[in-house]
Amino acid sequence: MPGMGEHRETDFVGCVVRDSRHGSRVTAWPSDPKGISQVFLLPPPMKALMLVGGFGTRLRPITYSVPKQLVPLAGKPMLYHVLDLLPNDVEEVVLATGYKADMIDAFVRAHPPRLPVRTVSEAVPLGTGGGMKNAGGAMSDPFFLLNSDVIARVDLAEMARRHVAHGGVGTMGLYEVEDPRPYGVAALDADERILTFVEKPELADAPSRWINAGFAVWNREVLDAIPPAQAMSFEREVLPGLLDRRVYGFRITGYFDDAGSPERLLRSQRLLFDDGRGGKGALPSGTFGKGPVALMAGACANGASFGPYVTVGPGAVVDAGAHVENSILMEGVHVEKDASVRDSVLGPKVRVRSGHSLVGQVLGEGVEA
Repeated sequence: MPGMGEHRETDFVGCVVRDSRHGSRVTAWPSDPKGISQVFLLPPPMKALMLVGGFGTRLRPITYSVPKQLVPLAGKPMLYHVLDLLPNDVEEVVLATGYKADMIDAFVRAHPPRLPVRTVSEAVPLGTGGGMKNAGGAMSDPFFLLNSDVIARVDLAEMARRHVAHGGVGTMGLYEVEDPRPYGVAALDADERILTFVEKPELADAPSRWINAGFAVWNREVLDAIPPAQAMSFEREVLPGLLDRRVYGFRITGYFDDAGSPERLLRSQRLLFDDGRGGKGALPSGTFGKGPVALMAGACANGASFGPYVTVGPGAVVDAGAHVENSILMEGVHVEKDASVRDSVLGPKVRVRSGHSLVGQVLGEGVEA
């Protein structure tokens, strides 16, 4: 099947027309090589809205100085790994920012992502629903909605095609977990339509184990259900009222993790490295041990040793004789000679003194250990 917005060259003729009922494109192939008629519904050119307003409380003290979306995982900021999932023909990504909005805006301007990005900030915290309303005024119909702290492997182009095909108001990415209590949970019928959605239920009250994975496609009309300039939870206060308009589930079969806590952050980094999304995985030149290790711009680790799953942030230094494994070293960190760091997340400009050992630590900016 052609990708979203793509015209595949074949030895038979195709055409694209506009379906005025839904604004979608219909790609009609008169026949395939076996003579079978085919019609594919494709979404129109789409925009994406990403929610980037959270405080990152579970990652404190790191997030006192850096928003969680800019914490590097497998060699690039978390935000950019989420952006990587969007199809190439997305016209624009709007970041609905709140906490440390100026820092995020400055970063994406200095490091332009693959897709066009702009930020829309909120003066006061508005929640997921209020943030959508505040930043979503120029959204396409339909549009992608993404959380900014979810690491996953998901085919968003296929999600958009399914959305157009079923004709409902929304399509939500769902992932099956053992314990759904920290998440929104959906119950589906045999046609994948969501019948019930409960935000953060007790285990006995959970209607299934299929959780909101933080990826969705919505028709623009859902924004009309959100009052302006009002703090509101989309999941608790808006979504239940949309179910009568037909919201469908899209089951994610790849990997998924919520990178909102230190333990999950490191687990998300392992998922990215194992998926080849953290570079080639080889040890940096002049180092010893076992990769994968990602050295970012200006980082130096000559003579250091590594265990697997390490990011060494911009300008960070790991001295000869030091050892680091399963850790994230943010910008300007210095691990001195004969020091070791394991299972830790070190904020900007942390210094680990010679001979010292850190295990399972989360340290904020400028700490000496």
